[in-house]
Amino acid sequence: MAFLEFKNVRIAGISAGVPKNVASNLHPSDQDNISHEYTPEEYVKTTGVEERRVSSVLTTSDLSYAAAEQLIKDLGWNKEDIGALIFVSQTPDYILPATACILQDRLGLSKECFAEDISLGCSGWVYGLSTALGLLGEGKVKKALILCGDAKKRFRIDNLLRDPLFGSAGTATAVEYFEGAGNIQFHFGTDGSGFDAIITPDMGSRNPVTLDSFKMEEYEGKPSMRLMTRMKGMDVFSFGITTAPKTVKKIAEHFGFDYLDYDYYIFHQANMKMNNMIVKKLKLPVEKVPSCMYHFGNTSSASIPLTIVGELKGKFENKPTKFLCCGFGVGLSWGTVAFETNNIVVSNLVEVGDNEEDNKYVV
Repeated sequence: MAFLEFKNVRIAGISAGVPKNVASNLHPSDQDNISHEYTPEEYVKTTGVEERRVSSVLTTSDLSYAAAEQLIKDLGWNKEDIGALIFVSQTPDYILPATACILQDRLGLSKECFAEDISLGCSGWVYGLSTALGLLGEGKVKKALILCGDAKKRFRIDNLLRDPLFGSAGTATAVEYFEGAGNIQFHFGTDGSGFDAIITPDMGSRNPVTLDSFKMEEYEGKPSMRLMTRMKGMDVFSFGITTAPKTVKKIAEHFGFDYLDYDYYIFHQANMKMNNMIVKKLKLPVEKVPSCMYHFGNTSSASIPLTIVGELKGKFENKPTKFLCCGFGVGLSWGTVAFETNNIVVSNLVEVGDNEEDNKYVV
């Protein structure tokens, strides 16, 4: 059973960066791939996504960098004290090198900094958080950053249809060694038998890119290429509404707490229909389950911290607050974390313009 617990560590701050450009699902452009089965109004009602932030220029690292700079400033941290940087995304800047290495230099962190990429999607923030906290044991690393999210797709085609469910975001979470801090508890799980439920078939070592990768074909009733991410919608839906309630109950049972005693429940922002069913199964009060899907859509591993920034800033920072957060999806992979915050810094949402021409890390 994948249960973990960390002591003497705390979440010090959270921030999020999104593109300035807003794409509306009620007024879609020719580039938006809204199903002909629904009117725009019906699509918004079903998914809960009215608008998203999009950019054809900004990468996950651009958005995470902006979020990290703001958070470091708000915390008043000395960059030389940040001993680890974990970058979690399935849209890295390059196949190699690791994007964490680029961000170490871009942020001006010490060359003694531990820097690592983790390739995970919807569960990624929980996994990245546990990895960073593991490095803080005994105070050997005092402070660390988890930068995660998903943004610009891996290739550009002018007439490529955009999926109206997904938006772009990058986030930064700051953690630190803090003697006497409360415990942070985790439950993890993986079911690789569902590896193809959400998959980009080509571009890896298994299926390198060929001319056939660019051919348009039908998949699940939609035009698709083998370079595009494909999803078995019903399989993913069934997985989400089954797995999320189970992992919440398992972590509560294992660590001996009542999950109904928590102040806020933050779930991966998959789609509103799925999340509503999870809330109903767990019998949670809806006012304790904030959602940012309406304005930002599904932002993969960024969705939990983005929800905290977008929906809860100003409501909890200066008082003890108990969170139960659950990420689930591509892999198939899931992770749940229980923690309490007090005197946490939550930065204002950072809106980032398309300024790739000013970035020296573009090759």
